[in-house]
Amino acid sequence: MLTILGPTASGKTSIATAFAARAGGEIISADSRQVYRRMDIGTGKDLADYRVDGVAVPYHLIDIVEPGTKYNVYRYQTDFLSAYNGIVERGHIPVMCGGTGLYIEAVLKGYRLLPVPENKDLRQELEEKTLEELTEMLARLKSENGSVMHNVTDVDTVKRAIRAIEIETYYKHHETSREGCFPKIDSIIIGVSIGRDERRQKITERLRKRLDEGMVDEVKGLLDEGIPAENLIYYGLEYKFVTEYLVGQISYKEMFRSLEIAIHQFAKRQMTWFRGMERRGFKIHWIDAGLPLEEKVREVECLYNEENNIG
Repeated sequence: MLTILGPTASGKTSIATAFAARAGGEIISADSRQVYRRMDIGTGKDLADYRVDGVAVPYHLIDIVEPGTKYNVYRYQTDFLSAYNGIVERGHIPVMCGGTGLYIEAVLKGYRLLPVPENKDLRQELEEKTLEELTEMLARLKSENGSVMHNVTDVDTVKRAIRAIEIETYYKHHETSREGCFPKIDSIIIGVSIGRDERRQKITERLRKRLDEGMVDEVKGLLDEGIPAENLIYYGLEYKFVTEYLVGQISYKEMFRSLEIAIHQFAKRQMTWFRGMERRGFKIHWIDAGLPLEEKVREVECLYNEENNIG
């Protein structure tokens, strides 16, 4: 398998699809929000990238669940394995591509994860606590469990923080090995490296473009469907701030500025996660996002062929 990861706005999808179009690959998305239908602009699906020189590149784990539902890493592992096995059976190359580090690591490390039920008593106990208090509590639980799950990106709202604590509490009291029950999948890992200033510029440009393309109308449409505002806020970033604007909590100017800052912070945390993966034993081959696409794809092909002894 080939894995292509990188922070938001690094251009990883175009590299993955160009490689897949040439090599007979199929993309498995590793994005925690692109699983949702009709959440297109805000999640940056950019489905046009999946057609390369007239070739339609097959993709998986995009548009598979309804907005308002809670998708998680346990479900991702299950869905990933189904997609992966199908691709291998067809004799094609699986290409995992995305920026959700937890999903990527859960697959490559083979964490054994269990479906965690709701703990109503715990939720009631935590509901009056502040996000800061919940974040500190989660950090303690992670330390006790030796867990790498739930980074700051996953707990940017009270509701998400409570769910993270619920999961870590469950694992604390249900002894289970974190590895060994998910099949070992060998993968060469390519990381797309983009400089801080260039990344910030691209994020701001892309945010303006998405707003021009109708991101506010997209979120309004979801609210009009009857999806509760708190459910959209739960998804964070674009859906959090645009929803807050639409329900009158913040102005348009506040929405843009707060969202811009949040996405910059998000990209920084993504890179922190990927660097952490390297410390945890993963070999990531970094390529420069600033190179022309053709050069980046050739570099990926060389690394992939070398790893798989393809002359």
